[in-house]
Amino acid sequence: MRASGLNWQGLMEQLQMALPHCDVTDQSLAYFKYPRRTVSLNLPVRMDDGNVRMFRAYRSVHNTSRGPSMGGVRLRSGIGAHECEVLAAIMTLKAAVADLPLGGAKGGIDVDPGSISAHELQGLVRRYASELVEFVGPGTDILAPDIGSDEQVMAWILDAYAENTGETISGVVVGKPLPLGGSYGSKDARGRSAALVTGRILERDGRSLNRARAAVYGYGAVGRTAAQTLADQGALVVAVSDQGGGTFASGGLDLDALTAHRAQTGSVQGFGTDISADELAELDVDVLLLAYDYGAVHAGNAHAVRADYVVEATNRAVLPEAERFLRAQGVTVIPDLVASLGGVVVNYLEWVQDASNFFWTEDEIERAIDQRVNAAVDEVMAFADTRRVDLRTASYAVALNRLNNATVMRGVYP
Repeated sequence: MRASGLNWQGLMEQLQMALPHCDVTDQSLAYFKYPRRTVSLNLPVRMDDGNVRMFRAYRSVHNTSRGPSMGGVRLRSGIGAHECEVLAAIMTLKAAVADLPLGGAKGGIDVDPGSISAHELQGLVRRYASELVEFVGPGTDILAPDIGSDEQVMAWILDAYAENTGETISGVVVGKPLPLGGSYGSKDARGRSAALVTGRILERDGRSLNRARAAVYGYGAVGRTAAQTLADQGALVVAVSDQGGGTFASGGLDLDALTAHRAQTGSVQGFGTDISADELAELDVDVLLLAYDYGAVHAGNAHAVRADYVVEATNRAVLPEAERFLRAQGVTVIPDLVASLGGVVVNYLEWVQDASNFFWTEDEIERAIDQRVNAAVDEVMAFADTRRVDLRTASYAVALNRLNNATVMRGVYP
């Protein structure tokens, strides 16, 4: 389902489009063009059969001009340092768009978590956390869940950090289980905000999600929440897909029944009319929401996209060449820097709660997420309308202005 193409050059090309619309000095731009540091690790793990296997792992910190870095830990076969660096830069931009006092980071382990036992995975994650102890902390670099990792992985990281430092500091990790200092809304924030932001953008254009036809590419945790939130706003979710393929129903899918079917069978296929993930991306719908991984829409399939709105509920789901083509066809791309803001906002709120050791209710968290996401969307839409630019260019410009201000005020060490 995923195409190659996550590269620094593509990110820089899109950044260049925003430069004429913002005030950025050469000094602060130099800070953005390079990650602050990237650590490469070799992790020895004793496997269940008694043999020792070596795993490659990484942690990249992109920028800390506005505060400590924060970013996910991705467990995926084939991940490398370059991918972590690009995703860390996107996290820097996303935090700046949301006006959070954070920078961006990203890490990962080159492993398919489904290919090793739970015991082996725990040993691997703990080794990763132990090797990073001197580089991470609540005021330095905060780790978060990502593709392949969940709240259990975050709990292991928290415990390994405590074992190595001799003290439990909850704020070194976000996305934790509630009993360990986690936050309400952690699992649902990204998918929910992607759907709500989609509704806001449609309203700006004089349209509505009510009776709009939507397809969700990637029916994992983010996609399920996004699909349900779209449906709650009146949309007809006519198709979804997962790693095994897709399912389609012209009158709209019964999402509760679909979720139960997937839990029982392990796939969305066999529920409605079976289709492939590629066929889902080509459906004639109002909204195509991408919730799988980067590169779902690329140069090879952009010509087949018939949706009016393409939503990046995950980072870099539309590659630059594909986005240029879609814009020329009149398609609105709602970029990750606004569509998936809920995830970074709820992680920030968890970090704040851990720092104060005071925790808010589920309703309070939901309102706080909505307030920050809506403020960011309002600012990006206003910038786009005033400057007559697309939403990605507007979001980049908003982020770069904030990063420039922070960099200039802090100065450069001589």
